[in-house]
Amino acid sequence: MNTKQLCHHLNPFAQCTKYHLTLWQCPSFLFPLTGLVTITAMISTYLIAIKYTQPEIVALIVIAVTTILITLGYLVIRGFEQLAQANQMKTEFVSIASHQLRTPLTGIKWMIDLVMQQQTKSLTEDQLETFKSIRENNQRMINLVNDLLDLSRLEQGRFVFKPETIYLDKLLKELLKEYTQLAKASNTKISLELETDIPPITQDKRGLGLVLHNLIDNAIRYTKEQGQVKIKLLSKGNLIRCEVKDNGVGIPAEDQKKIFQKFFRSRNVLKYQTEGTGLGLFITKSIIKASKGKMGFWSKEGQGSTFWFEIPIK
Repeated sequence: MNTKQLCHHLNPFAQCTKYHLTLWQCPSFLFPLTGLVTITAMISTYLIAIKYTQPEIVALIVIAVTTILITLGYLVIRGFEQLAQANQMKTEFVSIASHQLRTPLTGIKWMIDLVMQQQTKSLTEDQLETFKSIRENNQRMINLVNDLLDLSRLEQGRFVFKPETIYLDKLLKELLKEYTQLAKASNTKISLELETDIPPITQDKRGLGLVLHNLIDNAIRYTKEQGQVKIKLLSKGNLIRCEVKDNGVGIPAEDQKKIFQKFFRSRNVLKYQTEGTGLGLFITKSIIKASKGKMGFWSKEGQGSTFWFEIPIK
């Protein structure tokens, strides 16, 4: 972090403006003000106590300072409450809007599939391409809505985890079948390396499926020509470790600390792939954390990335 960025972060007025808060609602301003009042009160009380011997005067000063500090403390708490309420309202709005959007989008998908299946012979080539484009864009919107729903559930603690016995190697093989066409279209080769006798794990199948989907999807979409995606699964004591490695665009060093933040997308990715919400890795890491596992990555711009996670067997 350079000096300019440090000064910006330490500037309470900039932080208050950023979150559209008045000074008396902004914790970034009230915290240093409280500290300043406390220090000033301590020094003033000491000087007055030396000059005046009457305990009544010192007691009045202490009462006055205490009243000021209690008032400032109340304002700080109110500021945090308002931020929390705004965040809660945002999350609820996203959840409601996503639910309302998913139903018509799913209906559109069914109608398009029905038309394309039953009217293929009567459609011209241009009409067929138009329907394919509509279907792809509709599916993109469905994926966005699903990401927003998963995000709101995770933030509200409503993402339901149902532990069950899972064979992760079988789950991986099933998922890879779904990516055959995408990998072929992207000229990407996928290889799977499995350690023998991978033990079953007790975790949420839907959650882990979402984790693997996000990692594999990113690896394929962000590879260059002649892409290679290598997936490795092995046991490590009482843990299962999965690695997804690609030779894609990689992540710039200055972006790596932000890669698991909500809505963040690396600057170099936009040159190769304009799609995406910036939610996949945030959701992925949240699920791994909720599964009592850990997740990390290695990446170098222009050489590729390796994302890995480890989760307990039981």
